[in-house]
Amino acid sequence: MSVESKQDRECLVVRVSGELDLRTAGELKSEVDPVLERAPERPVVVLDLSDVSFMDSSGMGAILGRYRTVSQMGGKLVVCGLTPQLRKLFELTGLMRIIPVYASVDDAISSLRGGSAGAQSQ
Repeated sequence: MSVESKQDRECLVVRVSGELDLRTAGELKSEVDPVLERAPERPVVVLDLSDVSFMDSSGMGAILGRYRTVSQMGGKLVVCGLTPQLRKLFELTGLMRIIPVYASVDDAISSLRGGSAGAQSQ
């Protein structure tokens, strides 16, 4: 698994690639948490999962933990780029009702900046 983060306009975009599971969930935490500690108040985070090939409950827990951290800071965390398998996992676990989901990074950023793109629904 690899995690890359970059600032895109007012948003922190975190791109996750590979398998996000028990073995690698800690890497997501260790990459994202220090960035959040340096973030301004009310961070806006877009978690791009388009290159995630597999995710288990540990990966879901790592995402939910980052969501809680960002929410406690008064910010927003959204996800984008869900594959059909990840979408099903988000639906079955109820995360689609908690974390906004967008088709792409651009859609997420546009919506977070007050654009017209909305979260995907099913």
